[in-house]
Amino acid sequence: MNQLLNTGVPAIRPFHVTHRMIVMIAVPMTLAAITTPLLGLVDMGVVGQFGDAELIGGLAIGALVFDFLLTIFSFLRTGTTGLVAQAMGREDPLEEQAIFWRAVIIALVAGILMILCLPLVLSVTDNFMQATPATIAAMTTYVSIRILSAPFALLNYSVLGLLLGRGEGMLGLGLQALLNGINISLSFYLGLVLEWGIAGVAWGTFIGETVTALIGVSFIYLRFRKVAQPDSKRVFDTQALLHMVSVNRDILIRSFLLLTAFAFFTRASTEMGSVTLAANSVLLNFFLVIGFFLDGMAMAAEQITGRAVGAHYSPAFKRGAKLTFLWGMVMTLIVSSLLLLFGNTIIHLLSKSEDVYLVAVQYLPWAVLTGLTGVLAFHMDGVYIGATWSRDMRNMMFFSLIFFFAVLYVAKPAMGNHGLWLALNLFLSIRGLTLLALLPARYRAQFGRGL
Repeated sequence: MNQLLNTGVPAIRPFHVTHRMIVMIAVPMTLAAITTPLLGLVDMGVVGQFGDAELIGGLAIGALVFDFLLTIFSFLRTGTTGLVAQAMGREDPLEEQAIFWRAVIIALVAGILMILCLPLVLSVTDNFMQATPATIAAMTTYVSIRILSAPFALLNYSVLGLLLGRGEGMLGLGLQALLNGINISLSFYLGLVLEWGIAGVAWGTFIGETVTALIGVSFIYLRFRKVAQPDSKRVFDTQALLHMVSVNRDILIRSFLLLTAFAFFTRASTEMGSVTLAANSVLLNFFLVIGFFLDGMAMAAEQITGRAVGAHYSPAFKRGAKLTFLWGMVMTLIVSSLLLLFGNTIIHLLSKSEDVYLVAVQYLPWAVLTGLTGVLAFHMDGVYIGATWSRDMRNMMFFSLIFFFAVLYVAKPAMGNHGLWLALNLFLSIRGLTLLALLPARYRAQFGRGL
C-alpha cells in the first residue's frame, strides 16, 4: 500500500512532533478516560449501598466477564488506530476510511456472536469462579442484560479507533464523555432511585453504549459523505484484509492473555472469601483509575508512532516515544500520590461494609503501586500498537503470563493476599521491560538504522 520512490524505498514524509501535538491527543482522551473508571466507581458505589459483599462480588465478576469479552475484541480500537495512523502517514485518506468500514463489519458480526454465546459464557464463568450462589446470581443478572449492548460497544471501538488514528482527540472526548455520562447518570438513577439494583446498573450501561454507537457511526458517515470514498473492492481488498486480520489476531491473543491474568487474580480472591473478593474488587478500581490516565498518553504514542511508521520518518518515532513516556511518568506520579493520600476516603465511599473497608485499606499501597509498575507496560503497548508490531506484544504477553502464574502460586500460600498483589505488580513490570528490550531491534528493522 505504500507509495514508493523510483528506487523502491518508501517515500519519507517528515513531520515534527511537539508537546502540543501530544497534549491535543492525550489530554482529551485522558479526560474521557477519567469518566470510564468513574463509571466503575459509581457502579460499585451503587451496589455497595446495599451493604452486601456478595452483591459487590457479583458485580465485580460480572464486570470482569464483560470486560474480558470486550477486551478480546479491543483490537477494533487499537488495531484500527495503528492502521489508520499509518495510512495517515502515507497520506492515503481512502485507506483510512476503508480500514474503518472493515472494523465496522467485524464489530457487528462479533457482537452478535457474543450475544448468542451467552449461555456458554455464564456456564464457564460459574464453573471457573466457584463463587457463592448469591454472588453467581448477581453476576448472571448483570451479564445477561449488559451483553445485549455488545454490537454497539464494539462499534464504539471502531469509531474511536478511526478518530484516534487521525489524531482527533477532541472528537473522541466528545463521544466518550457522552457514553460515560449516560452510563453514570442512568446507573445511578435506575440502580438507586428506582431501586433496580444491579439490573439498573446493567441497563444504564446498555443504553449508554447503544446511543453513543448510533451517534458515532452516523457522524462518521455524514462527515465522509461529501468526499471521495473507497468502493467495495477497496474495502474488501484481500491483502489489506489479511494484514488487518494478522494484526488483529495477535492483539486478540494478547488481550485474551491479559484478561486471563486478571481472571485468575479474581478467582484467587474468591478462594479467600467474599470479603477479600469485595476488597480486591474495590482496589482494582484504583488500578483502573491510574490505567485510564495512562491510556490517554498511550493513545498519543499510538497515533504518533503509527504515523511515523507510515511516513517512514524515524526522528518523529523517536521523539514521540520519548515525550509520551515522560508525560506518562509525570501523570503516574501525580495520580498515584493523590490515590495514596485519599484512598481511605474513596474506599469508605465505595463500600459501607466495615469488613470490606478494613481489608481494602490494608492492601491499598499495593493497588497504588500498580501505577508505577505499569507505566512502562502501557507506554510500550502504545508504541507497539502504533507500529503494528503485534506479534511481539503477543509473545511477550505469553512470557509475562507464565511469570505471573509462577509468582502467584508460590507467593499466595506464603503471603496470602499480599502474594496476589505482588504477582500482579511483577506481571505489569515484566510486560514493560520485555517490550523495551525488543525495541532497538524492531526499530532497526523498521527504519534501517539504530535507535
